[in-house]
Order: sequence, then C-alpha cells, then structure tokens
Amino acid sequence: MPPEEGKQEVLESDELGSKPAEEGDPEKENEREETAVQRVPEDAPWAERMKEVFTTFWPLGLVAFGGPQALVVILRDHLVVQRGWLDEEQFLELFAIGQGLPGPTSTQLVVSTALSRAGPLGGIMAFMLWNIPGLIFLTLSGVLIDAYIDPDNPPFYLVGLPPAAISLVFKAFYDFTMKLDKLGIALALMSCLIAILINGDENIKPTSSQFVFPITLAIGGLVTLFDSKRENSWSDYGSPSKGWDASDDRLMKRIGIPLWVGGLIFVVWGAVLVLVIILVDVAEVENEYLTIFEVMYRIGSIIFGSGQVVLPLLETEVVPAWMTRDQFLQGLGLAQSMPGPIFNFSAYLGAVYKGVPGALVAFLGLFGPGVILIFGIVPFWARLRHVFWFKAVLKGVNATAIGLVGAACVNLWEAAVSNAADAMVFVFAGTLAVAYNVQAPIIVFAGGVLGAILCDDALDLGQIPYCLKSGFISDPDA
Repeated sequence: MPPEEGKQEVLESDELGSKPAEEGDPEKENEREETAVQRVPEDAPWAERMKEVFTTFWPLGLVAFGGPQALVVILRDHLVVQRGWLDEEQFLELFAIGQGLPGPTSTQLVVSTALSRAGPLGGIMAFMLWNIPGLIFLTLSGVLIDAYIDPDNPPFYLVGLPPAAISLVFKAFYDFTMKLDKLGIALALMSCLIAILINGDENIKPTSSQFVFPITLAIGGLVTLFDSKRENSWSDYGSPSKGWDASDDRLMKRIGIPLWVGGLIFVVWGAVLVLVIILVDVAEVENEYLTIFEVMYRIGSIIFGSGQVVLPLLETEVVPAWMTRDQFLQGLGLAQSMPGPIFNFSAYLGAVYKGVPGALVAFLGLFGPGVILIFGIVPFWARLRHVFWFKAVLKGVNATAIGLVGAACVNLWEAAVSNAADAMVFVFAGTLAVAYNVQAPIIVFAGGVLGAILCDDALDLGQIPYCLKSGFISDPDA
C-alpha cells in the first residue's frame, strides 16, 4: 500500500508465512490507487478517527451479505485495500485470533479493527453499526412472523446474492494463498481438508468443529514455532524484532486498553458464565429473561468456527421449548437473507419467545462472549506481535486459518450454486472482483440484479437444478 503521512512502520509480510510484498509492482500500485478512498492518518485526533469508524461501518451493516467468510472479504476490501487501517499481516493476525476464540469471527474482526483504530468506543460503535440492520429486521420478523417472507420461496431480489457473495470468498482465498510460502500452503491444505471432512462425513458431527478448529490452529502455530527453531527452517521468519517500546507503539496507544484490563476482561467473561449457569441450573431461579441470557451466553462461549455451527445447538435449546420447528426454520431463512452475521438469528429467537425484550436479551447473550473476549485479547495481540516466538506462532495460525477459507469455498459453493443461473451470477461477480477491482458491496448488488433478471419470476433462464439435470433427484413435475 502506498505510504502515507503518519503511517506507522509495519512488519514485513513474509514474517507470517507470506511472500515478500512486490515493491514497485505497477499493477498492484494501480489497483490500490483505484480502490483507495480518502484516508485519515493513524495519528489523527481521536474524534476524527471515530468519525471515520462511523462512516466506514454504517453502510457495511446494510450490504454485508454472504456468510462468515464473505463478510471477512468485505472487511478486507474496505479496511486493508481501500482505507489502509491495517496491513495484510495485521488483518490476518486478527482474523486468526477471531478463529481461535468463541463467537462470530466477522463481528470480532469488526470490533478488533475498529478497536485498533479508535479505541474501545470505536469498537463498540462498529459492533452496533455492523449488527443493527439485521437486529432490527429479525426482531420485527420474530414478532410479526406471519407477515414476512416464506423462507422456502425467497423473493426475486434475493436469489442472486448468495452466488455473488461466494465469488468474493474464492477471490479472497486466492489472494491469501498467493502470499503463502510452501510451509504455509501445507498448513492451509491440512486445515482445509480437515474442515471439508468435518462437514462431509456422516460419522463426524459438524459440531465437532468447536474443538477441532482451535486444535488445528494450535497445531499450525506449533509447527511454525518448532520450525523457527531449526537451523535450516522451511520458512523465512525474518530477524528477531528489536522489541517493544511502549513510548513508540502508537497501535497500543490507539487501542487504549492496558494489559491488566485485558486480563480482567477475561476474568469477567468467565465469572459471568459461571454465575448465570449457577443461577439457572443450580439455584433454579425462575426468570424467563435470565433463562434466555443463560442459554445464549453459554452457547456463545463454546462456539468456534463458522457461524453455521451454532444452529444445531440453538435448535436443541429452543425447539420445542420456545417455538415450533417450523418457526425456527422460517426465522433461519430470514436470517440467511439478511446482511450481517448469522448470530443475528438470536434476535429472532428471542422475539418469538418473549417479544422485543427477549430479542435484545438473546442478542446480547449470544454476541456477548465473543465481543468480550476480543476486547480482552487485542491488547495482548498488540503487545506480543513484536515478540519473535509469537510472530512465528501466528505465522502458522494464519496459514492454518486461510485453509478454513478454502474449505468454506467448497461448502458454500454447494449451498449457493444450484443451477445455471446461480453459476452465471457467480462467474459475473467473480469477473467484476478479479478483473475490474469492483468494490464488494457493488458486486453483491450487481449479482442480485442479474439473479433477479434470470429468476423464474422474470426471464426464467437457467433454472433447472444441477442435481435434477444429472439424474440425482427426480423431477417433481414429471
């Protein structure tokens, strides 16, 4: 990224399993110039940086379609490529940390990037802007479910959004892997194969990702840590840093959370978890809102990986205690058609059960653990990312996390592309992203327009399901 006034010195990209940045590459420079927006220097006054956080995230909450990995792609496009808040290395570090913590990775990435830009208030504001559209819509849907969309028959203007969003996931995976060295590619391949297996074997429960993903990330970090100790290492880890100087580290100052406060935040998370479990399960306090919060907070504290993993746990807890299975599935269809993370589904569940207050309690309960933990971990990240052994560990963790994006490409393709019309939208959107460097929200919108034109309510083109055409399912109209 072109240098800018006030921009702090960052680590070389090859310190985290990446190939060295291509200095002076005219094509790269042109791409960055075309996609860049007016940037605010990192040492600008706090009020100016808070304004930048607001203007960055309020529109994203309205256009962030496509599932967890697509949301990460949108964030990378806006925060790394356009605005230069972080370099690629820092972004991947925060992405990997989010993968290793319970909670929605995209929301944790929103909070951590805004936190590193404008401090705690910036992180809180970004969290609200990112989630408010989905929160409002799903709350209203839960209260007035009969007046909203049938999830089995989505409206024409939504059918093109999933394949358009998936094309961005493929582009991000390609961009990430092109920066990996051979060891990084091997680690990414390992995690990719594991993630595909978990989602494609009848003898392995998808919920096993709750512990398999963190273990896989830890293994990746250990591999590069041990490799960095070898005389002839397989990867290049750079030279040891001169160390961390608090007086010069503007990143730590912008975060505004001391290490001891970060540690205290972890204690608060654990204390709240233990307290609500004791109140509901041991003391048997009868309060419906406390029960809602306990269910959501407990689930939010153990969910790792994709947001889809939370669904079977939620269904087990709320069906039939809070709602019927049909109501659950109707809300799920609405949640998947809305911008933002799937965790916004919690607002719908709470609203069906106990109206608007229930929606707010469920929303805070499910999002709470992940947001609390990311506030606690970011100060340690800012401090430790300058330590040589920690950088070596993050190199492996990052490469392993990239493999999870590759697995998402496989799993999301199957879910999003079911006929030729979907495939046309995918190719069209991918071309806009790769060849013309169009911004992610515009790509999603353009894909939605093309999908609406091709759908059976308009031109009715390319609508035969691939499985039907291949003979895997029977034609219901035959």
